[in-house]
Amino acid sequence: MAITQQQLLDKSKSKPNRKLKTSIYHTVWRWHFYAGVLFAPILIMLAVTGSIYLFKPQIENVIYKDFYEVTPQEERVSPSLQIENVKKLHPGALVTGYRPGESNKRSSEVHIVLDDKSLTVFSNPYTGEVMGDLDDDNRIMNKIEEVHGELMAGKLGDRIVELAACWSVILIVTGLYLWFPRKMQSMSGVFFPRFNKGKNVFARDLHAVPAFWITAGMFFLIMTGLPWSGYWGSHFQTIATNSGAGYPPSIWSGSAPTSMLQTKDIAEVPWAAENLDVPTSKLQGFIPLSIDDIISVADRVGIDPSYSIYIPTDKTGVYTLSAYPPKAQDEITMHIDQYTGAVLADYRFDHYGLIGKIVAMGITLHKGTQFGLPNQLISLFICLGIILVAVSGCYLWLKRKPQKGMGAPTAPSIKRMKGFLILMVILGVFFPLIGLSLLAVWLVDWFVIQRIPAVKKFLNA
Repeated sequence: MAITQQQLLDKSKSKPNRKLKTSIYHTVWRWHFYAGVLFAPILIMLAVTGSIYLFKPQIENVIYKDFYEVTPQEERVSPSLQIENVKKLHPGALVTGYRPGESNKRSSEVHIVLDDKSLTVFSNPYTGEVMGDLDDDNRIMNKIEEVHGELMAGKLGDRIVELAACWSVILIVTGLYLWFPRKMQSMSGVFFPRFNKGKNVFARDLHAVPAFWITAGMFFLIMTGLPWSGYWGSHFQTIATNSGAGYPPSIWSGSAPTSMLQTKDIAEVPWAAENLDVPTSKLQGFIPLSIDDIISVADRVGIDPSYSIYIPTDKTGVYTLSAYPPKAQDEITMHIDQYTGAVLADYRFDHYGLIGKIVAMGITLHKGTQFGLPNQLISLFICLGIILVAVSGCYLWLKRKPQKGMGAPTAPSIKRMKGFLILMVILGVFFPLIGLSLLAVWLVDWFVIQRIPAVKKFLNA
């Protein structure tokens, strides 16, 4: 049958469209490749440490059972006497805090600084006996948290973790594009793996299919983890506070203070209270109230029993009470005058602005505490899924890459990348570290990789 002129014209028009689609696909694949190769090891580390940290309560209850558990009795020794017993055992120690314990079977804690070390001393609240102490820096779960949050590398580690989290957003966006079926003939390979198509197809499905199922959970963990980050998180927190979504003036007894200190400088408090200004105690020269009096105030105003008391270290300081319990709705931060016992600020979940409430709920869900064991198991499933997807992605790359090259998808013409570049700019504006790193990667890609034949051949081989 003869081909008509119209059919030839239609064919010629379809070729540029196919080339454009292929070009976009290769662009997306290339950036997915970059993000995966650069940050897969960090994502695996975050998922492993996150999986462990999810079960912090259960793990610590086993490891520190001899420090945590006490036998309830009718009478309790006063907190001030417990603190005196700790001082006798640790001469010269500076007492910085006290935690009564959230149940009648739980020991109380006295926090001290001695020889530049931060120690937690456990006390039996019924006998006043000192049960032992732990160096806070060497506690197992604190180490896990330090690795998870900053790779045990301080500020630099925090930025690397934040960068990995931000680039995970690129992995998700590009991965969804690559996963999206072009011809929906079957759900196999889309919603569940193909077991009868050979090892290569199964290996591909083992990466793409689980990635789809955990996408929402992975994105949730990223977005609820970022408020803790040092760059994006601190700027987001400042914007939330300054925009009026932070703490309202109604929490103050009297006018809000103008302070050089924020609550995060003197105490470990919920995210929404970190930027809370610290008031001052007014009656310097008078005798400060004892820890027993402060606990009486806490009992009177009603506070979650998991609270800690941070003791003032100078004459103008205040007692700060902080409850950071499993459920966000029970969070509280309170400042109390050390001379009068007046509650200077009482900041609870109900006082939070909309952003504060969303972040507070997100954090407790991220940590796996909001809904107890079901929350932990769901988050564990997501973390294990991240590990599977990252490992299977590395396996696919190692299996496919040539012996003398990286096997990166070829770079298309920049003229065909406009839509994708717009998306990257949007992500770069919302996540500044993404923007800076994208610019750096693109400059290296365009002016080095594409201009030096040997490097181009190695990467694209």
